[in-house]
Amino acid sequence: MTSSTTHPATFALGGDLTVHRLGYGAMQITGDGVWGPPADREGALAVLRAAVEHGVDFIDTADSYGPQVSEQLIHDALHPYADGLVIATKAGLTRTGPGVWPPVGRPEYLTQQVELSLRNLGVERIDLIQLHRIDPQVPLADSLGAFVELKEQGKVRHIGVSEVSLEELKQAQEITEIASVQNLYNLTNRQSQDVLDHATAEGIAFIPWFPIATGDLAKPDSPVADIARELGASPSQVALAWLLQTSPVVLPIPGTKSVDHLTENLGAAQLTLSAEDVARLDALA
Repeated sequence: MTSSTTHPATFALGGDLTVHRLGYGAMQITGDGVWGPPADREGALAVLRAAVEHGVDFIDTADSYGPQVSEQLIHDALHPYADGLVIATKAGLTRTGPGVWPPVGRPEYLTQQVELSLRNLGVERIDLIQLHRIDPQVPLADSLGAFVELKEQGKVRHIGVSEVSLEELKQAQEITEIASVQNLYNLTNRQSQDVLDHATAEGIAFIPWFPIATGDLAKPDSPVADIARELGASPSQVALAWLLQTSPVVLPIPGTKSVDHLTENLGAAQLTLSAEDVARLDALA
């Protein structure tokens, strides 16, 4: 093995909210199709509490998860919140049924949803509000303008965007300061590499959703499985460790309904891949 590649344990989100780089994504704690309450409410509350007990201080959710269910569960499990716990939420996707996510970016709708998120989460200010999707029917400046007004009112601390192209991210930056970008990115899907590169250069948090996508790569004869065996780790831990070492601005948010899986995922923060390991994984793209 060659020498290992180290990675910083924390990131200053928006320049002033220091969080551990391995967070928790709270989408899966809702019902099937991310619709309605969870089948096991107590289990969902237990996972949220376990996450914080294990040192997670960055939780990502959205008004559309449930809808509202995820935010309400976070409140019921964790309020009053521990000092330093950062909760990010999103607005811009509405729900008309299980698995259906129409984008709505009208300023009055986004303002309404942020007000609901403040109530559901039980906070006076949202640490990070993210535009869940750009609505093609609404100018981006109008959608982000709603968040800017809320920020001026003290109801929002930082603003982010989700699932954007590099051009859209740059456009957003011309409208307001962007603290984060949340795009699909993992070992098997690196279509947002240009967005990640820009985020790295700009010091913008890059939150990869669906961070664990090992799939066929986790088969017994795969490089991911080989490295996992060599390190005494799981394929999921290897996938997360690779993300953490890809860039210092990456904040993975693996989600799960299981305390055991949560504990396994968080173990990736202690896993260090060698430069050779990283090169083998980079070659999978």
